Order: sequence, then structure tokens, then C-alpha cells
Amino acid sequence: MYGKESTDAVKFGAFSIELRDNGVALVTFSRPPVNALSLETYEDIRAFADYVSENDRIKVIVIAAPDDARAWCGGADLREFEGMTAARRKERYDFINECLPRFHRIDRPMIAAIRSAAVGVGVMLAGMCDLRIASTNARFACPEVDYGLIGGSAGLLASLGMPEAKVREMVYTGRAFTAKELEDTGFFNYVVPPSAVLPLALDLADTIASKSLPALKARKLASLMFEGPEWMDAYLKAQEASSALVENPESNAAVRAALGKDDEE
Repeated sequence: MYGKESTDAVKFGAFSIELRDNGVALVTFSRPPVNALSLETYEDIRAFADYVSENDRIKVIVIAAPDDARAWCGGADLREFEGMTAARRKERYDFINECLPRFHRIDRPMIAAIRSAAVGVGVMLAGMCDLRIASTNARFACPEVDYGLIGGSAGLLASLGMPEAKVREMVYTGRAFTAKELEDTGFFNYVVPPSAVLPLALDLADTIASKSLPALKARKLASLMFEGPEWMDAYLKAQEASSALVENPESNAAVRAALGKDDEE
């Protein structure tokens, strides 16, 4: 086991938490086959965020996927999009908007340890973390355009300093980029071989966990304020536009085609 020995363990649906004796919480997201986010998983995220806010034993969080996972986060669960209507899409967003901001507002440093793929909302979750460690061959994609939809990651990526030209290339083409291809955008703290991702993330977490908890909380809240609210406003506008697109026949056909490919992300 990396780092300090675990002294506590708890599970919230797809999220397992090992709390180590120095305050490092290793969170493993496991929802085979591709770690896609269903509405139930968003509820798990909300429960996890609430647990952290009430537990001052946690000083820093590392979020990883199992060694054999096909994705760190494979995006939205397309099975929930089959036959989607604009009304149902809005209801879905209303629920997501109760859960996802709680993850973003977690008042502890969060480190994303990404060894495989981050797709769609997975890119957004990675962006909501404070630090990102990625393997050289980890893939990052915003493929919503391939389903006749638009995603909400662009504003967050831009607010984090990713070059606008690269953001637009990602959202207009939908193609996957390796972390190595994106390394010069500044999105990652480190891009390393797959075997080095989790050890490096936990080493960083150990260093952070040695600091004062009140100082870490204050620094995290200050960092959130520094980001500003503009990207969230853009995200909500993108949701409105995407809701209007879901009943497009091309969108429904693309979702069905993807589901016919063994639920690939």
C-alpha cells in the first residue's frame, strides 16, 4: 500500500474511501465497465461531498480508479439518454445541479490521479480537482458533439488557463487527446508513466496533509473565489442549449449507435 496505512474505510455507492492516519483520503471510483455517471452516481457524489464536509479527519483527497478500469471517468451514462426528451433532460440537469456543485465546493485539496480516460463530464470532474496527475497515455475528450449535444466543460477549462484554441478544438472535434498531447496546455501538474501516477499523487497528498487543516480549508475557499463564477454561468447556459438539442433525431440516433457498441464511452 502506498503512503500511510489505512485506519478507516467507508463506501458511498461507486466511491470507496480509505482514510489514512495522516488525513489522506484515497477515493476509488469504480462503476464498470467505463465509470460512467448515472443519476444514482451523482447522488453518490453528493453523499461523498457531504461526508467530507463533516469529517475534519480528512485533510486532502486523492481520486483514482481501479488499476484495470477502462476510464477514470467515462462521462455520462448513455443508457439514460436513450429516448431522452427536453423535459427529462432539464429534470436531469436540475438534479445534477444539486450534486455536482457540492463536489466542486469541497473545502479540502483534491488530487485527480488519472491513469486511463476522462470523457465528457469526467473532464469537468478532473478540472474541479485542485491538482491533476495523468499518465502519458491517459485520454481526455469532450465528445458531446458526436451525440448532437454540447457539454459544459469549455468554460471551466478556459477559466483554468487552457488555451482557447485547444478548448475549441476539443469541443468542436470531439476527439480524444492523450495527456502527452495536452501537456503544454498547463492542465496537468505532472504527466508521468502509468505506474508513477498514484505514487506521485499520494506523495503530494502526504506533503499537503502535513499542513494545518484550517489553513488548507481557507486556501481552498480562496482558490474557488479566484476561479470566479463566470465558468459556472457558461456551464448553465450550455445546459439550456443542450436540453433543446436532445430531441433532435440525429442526437437520438447517435446515442443508440453508441449503445450498440457495447456501451463504449
